[in-house]
Amino acid sequence: MADFTQILSTRPDLSDGDREWLHQLVADWQVIADLSFADLLLVMRRGDGRYVVAEQCRPSTVMTLRIDDAVGKEVDDALTPEIDAAMLSEAPVKSHRLCRVGRADVCNVYAPVHHEGRTLGVVVRQTNMATRESNGRYEAESINAGKLLFDMIAREQFPYSNPVMSQRHVARVADGFILITNEGIVRYASPNAISCFRRLGSLVTMQGHYLSELGTELLHAKDPVPEVLPLVLSGKAAVDSELAANRSAVSLRSLPLFDAVGRTGAIVLCRDVTEIRRREQELETKDATISEIHHRVKNNLQAVSALLRLQARNTKSQEVRKELVEAQRRIQTIAMVHEGLSQTADEIVDFDKVIANLLHMSVDLASMSDQHIRISYVGRFGMMPAQDATPLSLVLTELITNSVEHGFVGRTEGTITVSVGRSGSNLNVVVEDDGSGISAEEDHGMARSSGSGLGTQIINTFVTNDFGGSVRWEPRREGGTRVVLDIRLRAAQEMED
Repeated sequence: MADFTQILSTRPDLSDGDREWLHQLVADWQVIADLSFADLLLVMRRGDGRYVVAEQCRPSTVMTLRIDDAVGKEVDDALTPEIDAAMLSEAPVKSHRLCRVGRADVCNVYAPVHHEGRTLGVVVRQTNMATRESNGRYEAESINAGKLLFDMIAREQFPYSNPVMSQRHVARVADGFILITNEGIVRYASPNAISCFRRLGSLVTMQGHYLSELGTELLHAKDPVPEVLPLVLSGKAAVDSELAANRSAVSLRSLPLFDAVGRTGAIVLCRDVTEIRRREQELETKDATISEIHHRVKNNLQAVSALLRLQARNTKSQEVRKELVEAQRRIQTIAMVHEGLSQTADEIVDFDKVIANLLHMSVDLASMSDQHIRISYVGRFGMMPAQDATPLSLVLTELITNSVEHGFVGRTEGTITVSVGRSGSNLNVVVEDDGSGISAEEDHGMARSSGSGLGTQIINTFVTNDFGGSVRWEPRREGGTRVVLDIRLRAAQEMED
């Protein structure tokens, strides 16, 4: 089935500006459908000259006329003369007869979509006449406001040229709306809009008062005021903002109304976002707490690492000193993972940044003062949960340490290359060096032991038992050693399941 973008692609005569104008229209016309209690169809000519429905919008304030998707379908031939007339018109055109959509009698009104002197298509407003049988004040004000916005399409006043939408939870018609005059006086406020301002602490009758005064009277002297809030409350620009008072928050959006002469007033949509902001604040507090925990864990691990370093300096046994230095390096590895976690709002770490520092540190600690071992990277690990990042960091640092300690004995220079290939939870890592060869680094399929052999146990445990993977030791074609890790990340596997 064709979508909006595909239908636009059949019209090479449209400029980039035309396409952007149409995209803005369909991105923002929900408010017209909701206010008008009507379905909207954007009708355009296809490349072969036939009219097709390029996009549609169902109202959220009343039952839609169309259960099935109409996008991509050709328009009924009976409507072609009216659409042709609308394409040539400068103003909306109302059908002189009712048509049938399903079992409903429908009144069609056509608004030509003008942009920079061209007619790009027609917006059809389809109203189920059964919804007009018993309208009260709310319905009448809403329908009239929707009509004013709909008429602005033909005058190239809607969509707005430079709207400023910054809020994540933008107000909708059903949340509440306020109609204000050109001077900014409230002419009508829907029940939900009145409730929004009651939640903020306003007790006066809104109708007949300046909306800007109603809003500013709720603020205290030291309350932060968004820069665009006055524009929203006066209805002078297509912007959104938020009004916070009385421990409550209301999202506001201004929709200026224009006629052929100029601005005539505005619609201000309201939405109570108090609970949404409360949840967001709780999440921010939780994220900050988690980050602080990781920061403290990192500091504690670094303190332990420092104690081990001091102990290593004070011991007289070379064997004990070596084991303490190895333990200090492993604890420092875990600490750096927690440092990465402390800089993010969740349990995900940018593993490429963490591992680069860790491996350089491992090379520096394992190499002699006269050695210059370089390390390079090919590919990216990407973002990784802490559950996988910590053990993988230990595995890689052990491999690098093993390479330096055994592969470059008696050599002053060398290069280690880490290549990464990742597909979802499957990870392939190749660690290569141009050292003395596989016989110097490998022992029965694992890293050659030194001291207690804990490094070999770390690699074997995490790769085979925890990750369910494999380690292959191979001679490098150009000389040196090549270690291939094939593993499946545990946290990623759990998310897939």
